[in-house]
Amino acid sequence: MIKPKSIVFTLLITAIGAMGATADMQEITPPKRNLKVLPKNISKDDLNKVMDEWKVALGVRCNFCHASTADNPRKMDWASDAKPEKEMARQMYTMNAKINKKYFHTKKGADGMMAMQVVNCNTCHHGEAHPEIK
Repeated sequence: MIKPKSIVFTLLITAIGAMGATADMQEITPPKRNLKVLPKNISKDDLNKVMDEWKVALGVRCNFCHASTADNPRKMDWASDAKPEKEMARQMYTMNAKINKKYFHTKKGADGMMAMQVVNCNTCHHGEAHPEIK
């Protein structure tokens, strides 16, 4: 006959192992991305640098362009296109790239990003979400 302590011990070890496997899977599974104008293979660090530059240039936080998840309003759904500001940011990035290429002959670097940006978000925004129009 199997001892009750052995059964409890076995179940406990199995449960701990299952929790560990789930945690490992969550760490391995990359977050969903929805990159349309930035390089698809951009590293997490480079993507964060770009987003930080845009936040400073527009004087905003992440939730200006990114929507919350449906189940937790304090968590961002980075891949969501629910907010129109995200599409506007894409259009502005594309416009800046075209201006830099046409007038300043900038080229993309090995990472797929513009190697030099003479015109960028801060050129017009100066830390304001909605730049002054004169």
